[in-house]
Amino acid sequence: MIWIYRILFLPAFFMLMPYYALRMMRRGGYRKDFSHRLGLIPKLKSAKNTKRIWIQAVSVGEAKAIGPLVNMFQQLPNVEIIITTTTSTAYTIIQEQYASKVALVGIFPIDFWPFSKFAWHQLQPDLAILMESELWPEHLHQAKRRKVPVILINARMSDRSFRRYHIVRGTAQWLLSGPTKILASARADAERFIHLGAPPDRVIATGSIKFDVQIEPILNDAEIDAMKQEMGLLSAFSENRSHTANPPLTLLGSSTWPGEEKMLLNILESALQAGINCRLLLVPRHAERRDEIIALLEKQSRRWQVRSRGPARSSVRIYLADTTGELGTLSQLANLAFIGKSMPPNDGGQSPIEAAAIGLPIIYGPNMSNFRPIARSLEEAGAASVVHNAAHAQQTIVELLKKSKARQKMSKAAKNWHTRNRGATERTFQECITFLQ
Repeated sequence: MIWIYRILFLPAFFMLMPYYALRMMRRGGYRKDFSHRLGLIPKLKSAKNTKRIWIQAVSVGEAKAIGPLVNMFQQLPNVEIIITTTTSTAYTIIQEQYASKVALVGIFPIDFWPFSKFAWHQLQPDLAILMESELWPEHLHQAKRRKVPVILINARMSDRSFRRYHIVRGTAQWLLSGPTKILASARADAERFIHLGAPPDRVIATGSIKFDVQIEPILNDAEIDAMKQEMGLLSAFSENRSHTANPPLTLLGSSTWPGEEKMLLNILESALQAGINCRLLLVPRHAERRDEIIALLEKQSRRWQVRSRGPARSSVRIYLADTTGELGTLSQLANLAFIGKSMPPNDGGQSPIEAAAIGLPIIYGPNMSNFRPIARSLEEAGAASVVHNAAHAQQTIVELLKKSKARQKMSKAAKNWHTRNRGATERTFQECITFLQ
């Protein structure tokens, strides 16, 4: 089967290259250490009696999620860590947060035979860790050849992936036989892996390590007010003096995707017309969409500011945070969060865990397939509400902005839900260290 994959890889790679090249140019930063993608990663000297762990964290969310796990591994004697990633944004974050803690940070090689083989030759890990849904055939094959255990942690199976794998059950079974252990983020995910052919004795539900991510820094009230003042979100509008009695509420668009910013702008307008003193804080999932969103802002009449342009000179109704890695901090300024990538035609959803940890009432659309068990659990806890279309979103959000007691109830439920679900990192760590002995 691996040879079929290798033969098919090249034509598929060249067919998809224009698409990925365009993405690289739009997002920028891909030139840095591009040689790593070809397997040309610096060789590490093998230290005597030292176990080496290679962690692959594909993008920003995973890069942040591994923090507590990395800290646990650091406490072990004679263990060194390698962290790789795929996106340029995550690479920057990994360098900033982990370079002083680990033996090497790098970029994951393209999953083609010579590239993967050379990277494995250079790094020579004793344990390989993949995250969520990353099952790279060549990477898994190189591990098998070297008798190196591979653990898929925080493993999840989205609705779309489950449907696709179901069509090619034989391929799915072959692929899922690669990891030595699959640590699923929820029981439902574990059942899906087993249904598709993963050996049942290799699958265990340990929970999502994203519950254990520490949001840093935690802002106090004075720091929140200072940030809001700098961003133009705190002081009252001169255009509507009737709004000066109470501090404005902030609606957060968390990791938004195309179409969702326009919906939130319409909701803001409806809330203002209903007499609600509020602001809109947009944090798009991809900062490079700033020009697209700015074009939307230029078509409406409310004052706005873009984070990359510096402090606001006056009060604004809309603030666009076109930066990366600040969602946890900026979320603390909000009173209510809409979770992006959840409204049609977008699908999959972004993680609501960070918003819940902060204690934000949560709203999202119907397309949360990447976080289905988490979304269901949030709804059952009373911490989140699902909206089915733009009109429903407008009605629900405006009503919540009006009702402080309802927001407080959801906020308390969100914090309690998050506290109850912590501990996955410790369970993941205990499973991993059995392969280091």
